[in-house]
Amino acid sequence: MSDILRRISLVLVTLLWSAASLPAAAEQITVFAAASLKEAIDEISSDFTRATGIDVAASYAGSSALARQIGFGAPADVFISASTDWMNHLEENNWIQPATRFDLVGNRLVLIGPSSDAAAFDIAADTDLIAMLAGGRLAMALTDAVPAGIYGKAALQALDLWDDVAPMVAQTDNVRAALSLVSLGAAPLGIVYATDALADDKVSVRAIFPSHAHPPIIYPVALTKRATSPQAEAFLDYLNGDAADKVFRELGFLLEAD
Repeated sequence: MSDILRRISLVLVTLLWSAASLPAAAEQITVFAAASLKEAIDEISSDFTRATGIDVAASYAGSSALARQIGFGAPADVFISASTDWMNHLEENNWIQPATRFDLVGNRLVLIGPSSDAAAFDIAADTDLIAMLAGGRLAMALTDAVPAGIYGKAALQALDLWDDVAPMVAQTDNVRAALSLVSLGAAPLGIVYATDALADDKVSVRAIFPSHAHPPIIYPVALTKRATSPQAEAFLDYLNGDAADKVFRELGFLLEAD
């Protein structure tokens, strides 16, 4: 063997040995989830990683923004929406795997104010929200795009309150931003999910909207079209198991059995 071939062989052997000695790349899946799920998915993801060694990278935003990102090719493996409409949109455009889709949890819609001892009341058509706002704004997620805002607008319309209060609405990119406006004192009232109110001790529930006043609040989940790894399937199975159910229930989400 010539010196040149011998040197090339030595280099190849060294490279192969170095590659074999490197630690294996960590397995990871990417989850896109509605902003209202942050605490639940953070906790469930941590439990899943401890149990399996598979890392979960979660990204939270309004369901509409996440659905659009997936449509543009964002590298999500799992999508959890706060709206069946946005999941339907992805399914109709062949961006999810329909056979993997199921309804994960439900939620309630509430009116919140700053944390206080004020008693909750029954919201109805004769509720004077304008007086309660006292010149301030009603914080809501985008009423034509983000599920929490769409549900909130539908509820106010059903109670004949929307026309009066619409000029006073401060719209935000997602439901957690609406929660923050009330929590920080920038808005006297807001409409969020019941689970959002539980996640922030600086706000309190002033009223629960009747469930018949808005479409059912359902969170569907599915694998995206790009998800082909068994790790993503394993996370989806974990979401559908008892351990995840326990977390969801503790954080105030509604399960089918509730």
